[in-house]
Amino acid sequence: MASSTTRSSPLDVQITFLGTSSAQPSSTRVHSSLALRLSADVWLFDCGEGTQSRLQQSIVKMGRIEKIFITHTHGDHIFGLLPLMASILNGAGGAADGAEDTRQRIDVNDPVIEIYGPLGTRAYVRSGLNYTHTFFNSAYVVHELRLPWDPKSGDHTPLPCHSAESPNGRNIFQVDGVWENIYADNVISVSAAPILHSVPCVGYVVQEAPLPGKIDPSKYMPEIKRTNTPFSVMRRLQLGESVELNDGTILHGPPRRRGRKLVILGDTHNPSAIEPLAQDADLLIHEATNAHLPNIDPGTKDDDTYQIVEQRTRSRGHSTPQMAGAFAKRIRAKQLILNHFSARYAGNDDVDPVAKTYMNAIAGLAEREFGKEVVCARDLMNVNIGVPES
Repeated sequence: MASSTTRSSPLDVQITFLGTSSAQPSSTRVHSSLALRLSADVWLFDCGEGTQSRLQQSIVKMGRIEKIFITHTHGDHIFGLLPLMASILNGAGGAADGAEDTRQRIDVNDPVIEIYGPLGTRAYVRSGLNYTHTFFNSAYVVHELRLPWDPKSGDHTPLPCHSAESPNGRNIFQVDGVWENIYADNVISVSAAPILHSVPCVGYVVQEAPLPGKIDPSKYMPEIKRTNTPFSVMRRLQLGESVELNDGTILHGPPRRRGRKLVILGDTHNPSAIEPLAQDADLLIHEATNAHLPNIDPGTKDDDTYQIVEQRTRSRGHSTPQMAGAFAKRIRAKQLILNHFSARYAGNDDVDPVAKTYMNAIAGLAEREFGKEVVCARDLMNVNIGVPES
């Protein structure tokens, strides 16, 4: 899908982990959500319970959110969506005594928020808003990523469109097993693929277009001065263009650098379907719900082995740190950040030595498979994704 959005390159790219817990939140972790900042704009990936309060504690500006990508419809990944929409789209309050609420009559052709998710996302949002009698000042739209066996049309609910819902939500079908370019503008694109969990689940790949190369002015200035060419041509050279000078000399801008690639997975015990899209990722964010920590975690059962823990974890649709590290190595990721931890792994390892021991051990298990340093996410952690050198 092409977009009319025009962005300036290179982007300032930063990730803020808003919630890093799995099924149950804890005092140090809330349910899954992360914010991707693309210069001034913000995209969310999942929106579990607690997302809104974490946003208020973070450096992320709620009013900048323009897209929300849902990996799957388990509650720990979607229960925070409706409250967040209500805040962004002015869904508080209502009219009494039969007074007309003007929010029931808005222009739905210019949605402020775009939501992407698997089948059921549209029905969930529509039902929740309908039965809570929630109205908005601005519109939203829901696009669904449909699997081959999903309905080809329809909204998966008998309810009509909400008064703020754009009827232009797309049902996007796979081509060769993936959803390529579900969103694209002049600088950034998003593709997706199904990953195996206990319910239909999606992994997303955010790809930046090639970036201008690093320019060395000293290689160009002598020729520009010799021919009395305006210095403004440096801008074109910086963009990688070729410039013909007054005497016919042609200067070639530096070759473009590869754009950054981010792979953001939902819950999974097998993400192999996204592997072709994910190759050579600059950053992989992969769940690591359970770990075998026999000498660290006193809750470890006496008869547990890594194989037993992995089997139990897989049976619930999740991954261990070793599984995450092995996948990161397989796709040649440059960086791996683990996410979506069991509530028994506290998320205050920056201040609590016991929690730090746990998280260092979990990171170490992944590092043995990955062969590189691994980071364990905590709520409100910020990660900058720098521009590649080449």
